[in-house]
Amino acid sequence: MTISSDKIVTAIAHTNIALIKYWGKRNAEFIIPYTGSLSLTLDQFYTQTSVQFDASLDQDSVSIDDQLIDGNGWQRVHDFLNIVRQQSDITLNARVKSENHVPTAAGLASSASAFAALAAAASRAAGMDLDLQALSRLARRGSGSACRSIFGGFVEWQRGTNDSDSYAVPIETPNLNDIRIVALTVEKHHKPISSRQGMALSVTTSPYYPTWVKVVESDLQSIKTAINADDFTRFGTISELNAMRMHALTLSANPDFLYFTGDTLEAMNEVKRLRHSGIECYYTIDAGPNVKVICQKQNAAAITDTFSKMFGPEKVTVAQPGPGVKYL
Repeated sequence: MTISSDKIVTAIAHTNIALIKYWGKRNAEFIIPYTGSLSLTLDQFYTQTSVQFDASLDQDSVSIDDQLIDGNGWQRVHDFLNIVRQQSDITLNARVKSENHVPTAAGLASSASAFAALAAAASRAAGMDLDLQALSRLARRGSGSACRSIFGGFVEWQRGTNDSDSYAVPIETPNLNDIRIVALTVEKHHKPISSRQGMALSVTTSPYYPTWVKVVESDLQSIKTAINADDFTRFGTISELNAMRMHALTLSANPDFLYFTGDTLEAMNEVKRLRHSGIECYYTIDAGPNVKVICQKQNAAAITDTFSKMFGPEKVTVAQPGPGVKYL
């Protein structure tokens, strides 16, 4: 396939917060999960990525926030671009420039927005014209949760059994449209154990992992029922419980590990205090120390004020349902 070297494609994808968690791969090469999952795409955190295939390049060039990257980060992008090259039947190296408007590797799903944007920009720059389902499948090959960031709002990743039937689908519903996520960025540094490492360790060493697979199936059906019924209390309760069940796997792995910090625990306890005082809210936490507080629009201001006083206003961001991938 002939690709013009001056064709630059730019795409934006937003991060998502998993409410029913993805934690564990059945197939590591194709990133096929053991369970389905469900997320909410957020409007405040996103990645903007430009891709250009260029015959003058000796190898792929990758920059994030104007910094050239190498090592494992470069390798991961290079491997993903190889998938794009294989599917589009081109051989040119690529220039990738990415701006990440979300803290990297801190449990805020930066890889989801990063690989969703990369999949969109790289595939189109390579001359591919993928529909959203195919684009979700491609993004999954870079980062599992990226398949969900192709779509906006509530999204379900259907686990499938192979490369062709494991992809995300949007949940079309007018319900729970006043959801707000108060994101607490209590720690911006890289987490000591990556999600990939943590998943593998949990799958292979936690004695509770088989039970987790069964529990997620039940939680997934229950939260979809709650969304359809516009039942915020049930929705929040399931989300919080599922998060804690995921983190129980890290505590029961060998060796055990923990993504929480002291600030994480302080935030969790404050959510419970707020809830007991009549301000309904729930927490969820991905593979990192940062806490996302699930609430409704009417309570967002009070919750934001509380955590701004605890951690500083610069660490508190209010997000709402965000859009799917788009091209600039």
